[in-house]
Formats: sequence, structure tokens, C-alpha cells
Amino acid sequence: MSNDAPLSGSALTITAAGYTAEIASVGATLRALRYEGRDLVVPFDADEVRPAFRGAVLAPWPNRVVDGRYSFGGVEHELALTEPRRQHALHGLVAWTDFRIVAHEPDRAVLGTTVPAQVGYPFRVEVLVEYRVDAVGFHTTITGTNTGADAAPWGTGPHPYLVGGEGRVDDWTLTLPAAQVLEVTEDRLIPTGLAPVHDEFDLCTATRIGPRFIDHAYTGFDRDADGIATVVLTAADGHGVRASFGPECPWVQVHTADHVIPEYHRAGLAVEPMTCAPDAFNAGAEAGLVVLEPGASHVASWTIDAV
Repeated sequence: MSNDAPLSGSALTITAAGYTAEIASVGATLRALRYEGRDLVVPFDADEVRPAFRGAVLAPWPNRVVDGRYSFGGVEHELALTEPRRQHALHGLVAWTDFRIVAHEPDRAVLGTTVPAQVGYPFRVEVLVEYRVDAVGFHTTITGTNTGADAAPWGTGPHPYLVGGEGRVDDWTLTLPAAQVLEVTEDRLIPTGLAPVHDEFDLCTATRIGPRFIDHAYTGFDRDADGIATVVLTAADGHGVRASFGPECPWVQVHTADHVIPEYHRAGLAVEPMTCAPDAFNAGAEAGLVVLEPGASHVASWTIDAV
């Protein structure tokens, strides 16, 4: 990235079939996504430090590693605590990395970086992010490849804040066809166990979000014959946005974006398909943790499209 680049990094734009996506190289971030001029995600300016994790790539883990500590291969590791208020390691190691541009075409961009072996994560993983737009929507594919000599724990996901239409989160209707929700402690959001969706967490049919607070992971999705699950967010006029993801993403984190900064507060709904659950580095395979053997790759993808 040159010294005269915007604060969010080198800027890339891809367009096709009414979709326009604007990508920033820092965090391989989806900075804006529009369909025929309508925002599908909460955007931010190119010459602005990205607000929190808005649109960033999350790897080599999404969500939290509780207390920043985990054991892998019989060795204890301790990560930097990047969520100071809750004292966890949050959303991986590449969200503030300036990715290199691998390819840029009118309707496609590929960005890459290497997670270097380091204290807390002594593994080396190459991360490639492909963004593509077509008549179906905006597609993301993330590939993690272990280029080190030892097996590595791996997980990934995105962090878009979806926009249903006019208004804010309270005004929109959400369809989230998941059977289970991961319950967490109120103060630090530490997972305590899976439960059937219930009360305010039951959004299996189209439900107005209203004032409810959600910052939880869901699983057990209804999927189509191809294994695709779809979350739908709409405004009062029936228009909105969809997020669809395959079986490589058995989890999705949903957050109503409650924030102390008024302009950020409930401005979009975070819908984050994930290859693993929160704190999967401790919960292991049953939570979806991927173990990348030396030379092995893992691929995950999802799509955002207009309703």
C-alpha cells in the first residue's frame, strides 16, 4: 500500500449485473456493496479507519477465543487479548493486515496474505480471498492453506453488517431458519451450551426484530438440496438482502449492532457465516474446528444478494 492510499487501504471496485462492491485492502474488507444503488451492507468511507470489524475477513478464527488461551496438539498457547473489555482474543489475526492484490478484473478481485508463525499461533497459513459479482449476487470464497510443517487450527468467516432497507435494525424483518442457539454469559459472552431456539431467539419464520438484543451464534439450519442455508432480512416494502452459505459454514453469528456510538447503533445487522463456533479453539471438532495438515487447504464460501 502506498503512502497516498486511503486509510482503509488500496481500493478495488468490481461490478456486474447491477451489483457494485468496493473492497479495501486492509483486512480484505468489503467496504460497500450496492445493488442498483441500494446499500446491502453498512458502508464506510475509503479514507476512514474501518469501524471495528465492519466487512473484514476473520481468520484464522472467527469470533472469540476465551481468555486468549487454548491447547492444540498437547501444547498450551496464549494469544494477545484483542477484546480488552471482555478479555478475549477476537476475530483472528488478519483483520488489520494490508492484503496484497493478487488479481483484479472488472467483476472479480483476489487478495492474499500470510499469517506468519507467531507467539500464540505458531503456525503459518496462506489466506486467499476471492470476491466476485454476477447476476446471482456477491460471492466470497476464502481459502486457507497450511504452508508450515505442523498441523494448524483453522476457522474463518466474514463480518458484514447487512442493511434491510430504510430505517434501522428494529424496523426490519428477519428469517433465520436455525434450530439451535449457543447460549452465552451476559457479561463476557462465554459459551455455556447449545439450546433449542426459544423466546426472542426463535426467528425461524419471518419476524420483526424490534428492540430485541442478539449477539449469539446459531446452528442446525434448514438447508436446501444443495446444502445451502439462507438468512433473509427485509424492510417494510418487502425489499432487502439475503446471505446464503454452504455446509462448510455450519454456524452463523448474528448481532443487532448495539453500540455506544449513535451513528453505529443498530445501523445494520451483523450476519457472519462461520466455519466453526465461538471458542472453537477450545471446543474442538464438535464445534467445527478445522485441523489443517501441512500442505492442506480448506475452502469456505458464501453469497450476499438483493431481495
